[in-house]
Amino acid sequence: MISVENLLVEFSAKPLFHDVSFVVNDHDRIALVGKNGAGKSTMLKILCGKQKPTDGVVTVSNDTTIGYLPQVMRLTDDTTVREETRKAFAANLDLKARVDKLSEELSARTDYESDSYMALVERFTAEHDRFIMMGGENYEAEMERTLTGLGFLRTDFDRPTSEFSGGWRMRIELAKILLSRPDVLLLDEPTNHLDIESIQWLEQFLAQSAKAVVLVSHDRAFINNVTTRTLEISCGRVVDYRVKYDEYMRLRAERREQQLRAYENQQKEIADIKDFIERFRYKPTKAVQVQSRIKQLEKIVPIEVDDVDTSAMHLKFPPCLRSGDYPVICDGVGKSYGDHVVFAGVDMTIKRGEKVAFVGKNGEGKSTLVKCIMGEIPFTGNLKIGHNVQIGYFAQNQAQLLDENLTIFETIDNVAKGDIRLRINNILGAFMFGGETSDKKVKVLSGGERSRLAMIKLLLEPVNLLILDEPTNHLDMPSKDVLKEAIRAFDGTAIVVSHDREFLDGLVTKVYEFGGGKVREHLGGIYDYLRAHNADSIQAALTSNQAQPSPSSASEPSAPVSQGKQSYAEHKEQQKRLRKAQREVEQCESRIARMEARIKELDGLFMQPENASDMTLVTEYTQLKQDLDRENELWMTLSERVEELSQA
Repeated sequence: MISVENLLVEFSAKPLFHDVSFVVNDHDRIALVGKNGAGKSTMLKILCGKQKPTDGVVTVSNDTTIGYLPQVMRLTDDTTVREETRKAFAANLDLKARVDKLSEELSARTDYESDSYMALVERFTAEHDRFIMMGGENYEAEMERTLTGLGFLRTDFDRPTSEFSGGWRMRIELAKILLSRPDVLLLDEPTNHLDIESIQWLEQFLAQSAKAVVLVSHDRAFINNVTTRTLEISCGRVVDYRVKYDEYMRLRAERREQQLRAYENQQKEIADIKDFIERFRYKPTKAVQVQSRIKQLEKIVPIEVDDVDTSAMHLKFPPCLRSGDYPVICDGVGKSYGDHVVFAGVDMTIKRGEKVAFVGKNGEGKSTLVKCIMGEIPFTGNLKIGHNVQIGYFAQNQAQLLDENLTIFETIDNVAKGDIRLRINNILGAFMFGGETSDKKVKVLSGGERSRLAMIKLLLEPVNLLILDEPTNHLDMPSKDVLKEAIRAFDGTAIVVSHDREFLDGLVTKVYEFGGGKVREHLGGIYDYLRAHNADSIQAALTSNQAQPSPSSASEPSAPVSQGKQSYAEHKEQQKRLRKAQREVEQCESRIARMEARIKELDGLFMQPENASDMTLVTEYTQLKQDLDRENELWMTLSERVEELSQA
């Protein structure tokens, strides 16, 4: 369907790709992988014809249609959801208009025997048959099915698109592309704005309905569930692995190991031959053997070892001023748009130094509450920002707000103030924008590179309250890990809005769950929150919580149930949960005991004069005290749960 031969792409002196050749066949499921900036998005743009290569040929077979979902889109908000989605059927509507026009012409003609009339009939028949083959007027039902699968309610269809968040508007664009039924789907980070339910629906759709798919994603589970072939872009080359992503990771490691062994053996052989030549070069009796060795050396084809890109982002938030004890206090905060209540009665207190997560489905109010904290939108209730709080905000669309006509260096130079301007090149180098790269225009950067650039802007001013709204969108796996460690080491307060369970694990100590117009607090990390819901994922936890009856509905009369008669299975399950909770309490008590013992040990060390100013010990002591406070809070929560289960 699509053939790529000897592709070359150059943006500067160093080519982005060279000598790239591969074929996209019918029903291929291809994952395009590589680090940020390797050229994944550029490759998709070339495949769909939106960008021309420096050299090489991209051939698309006749009648092949291509649907392309970019990372960043220019969205318009002048229609309803239904009207915007209907644009996917523009070809159907145009064809229907032509069929109606031909029908009118036929009804107005009376020269039934003429050649022109017969030609008109044939045209009408051909266009009408084509219209029926394209689905006729059944597109409305198909449109509703797709929108529902992507998470929209039927009541949303006639709402203006301007009322929806950026994530929901991206879903509309995705729905339009899926409904156009292209022969080849090119998807650039399609899961960035989807919750788990919608991701699962998309997986099923791509598996059952799509023809050929080429996608870029940093969601490992999604790639494994959808694709059967992996194209790796690394160091300007493309290597084709006809396996799933997990298998590709194993094969790549094996391939490089084999290459290294073969390379080492070849180098030893070359060294032996050269040593023989040098030893016997001037001995007449060995002249024949020397000439033979020289010819043998010339015939050796050097073994190449795949290059490994070892460049990585280095991120550390600058020291910040000490804020008040409670940077954010919410008392009965609410937000509504007309009759639509986003949330109401939010009571929240965030302590200094805490790392908290906002989780919930798209549209439940996470970003809205963040905007309330930022003072960007009006709200009801009381919201107090603590003493000496300096907020740093990283929005979902932060990367889109950059001026595309500026270079990387100019972007940072325009916002840097004071002595930090002398260190701009060092900062850019830490974020993999060193050397000539800093002269690139923002418009040629990938989504991940733009996110990194937006992160630099956040670092230029010391802040003590970080608010990060989906910071991992567009970031590759290594960059996610670097960002996570930087937030953990940050000595201020952090609010992280994310659906990424692995990213939140070990990072946050409190979870605020958004859903049903309410915000619920859960002490402990993300997996403590999931265990409390007996769920394996954030989405499953949210679903289980919504399935529980509200206090108002619980008081309603229901069918009589005997409370004293539990079935054996129910009793067994309850005892299982009780034992699990008791084990967690014991583990928590063990951790508390170890921490208290170490604190006592440090107290003894501080009594010695030589250790009084040891900052390593001071830092360890401070961290232990914070960890101990969190463990005590977690112990109280777990103990209450044990008590509830014992009394049930």
